[in-house]
Amino acid sequence: MKPAVFLDRDGVLNIEAGYIHSLEDLHLIPGAAKAVRQLNSSQIFCCLVSNQSGPARGYYPVDHVEALHQRLCHLLETEAGAKLDALYYCPYLSPPEGGTHPEFTRWSTWRKPNTGMLVAAAWEHDLDLSQSFAVGDKATDVDMAHNAGCSGILVQTGFGSSVLSGKYQHHTKPDYIATDLLAAVDWILQQMGNLEIERPAEQFNEYSGKQS
Repeated sequence: MKPAVFLDRDGVLNIEAGYIHSLEDLHLIPGAAKAVRQLNSSQIFCCLVSNQSGPARGYYPVDHVEALHQRLCHLLETEAGAKLDALYYCPYLSPPEGGTHPEFTRWSTWRKPNTGMLVAAAWEHDLDLSQSFAVGDKATDVDMAHNAGCSGILVQTGFGSSVLSGKYQHHTKPDYIATDLLAAVDWILQQMGNLEIERPAEQFNEYSGKQS
């Protein structure tokens, strides 16, 4: 089993722009591609995990989310020769939160701060969550990390500064606060120098497969 770095999308990799209706409005945060490339060069599994409720809200179809991710991957490759090893996202909203599309209006183990995306990634790619890191700009990203036994890092891009000031979501206790993804990756690589990568395989009590 190997460690991984799980990355939120909006506000971490690309500039926070709300619900992105036009592909051309997705732009990388400066330094984000370089940060992913550093993980690639260190042979660390790098995985996107993102709440994407646009389909549930009726803003755009799932195909549009997939197209946004294709643009994201293209920009990473073009800018720094960087790549994501896997991509997971949750298009669902539970009824109390709203949602206008019946197909995507349901409770989901994949929606942060639930851990379904991390468990699925760990199962499918032989990952050790106890030695892994999750980077996000929201309290729910940190909560998801801790719920799964990962280290949680809060970046100050996106909504990160608002979380720290108490203006957005709720108080959380990240394991590290970074100015941006590049600084977060620098810290992760320092921490991984202290980790013993080879560990006995751990059993998962349950597995939640990909939802369709």
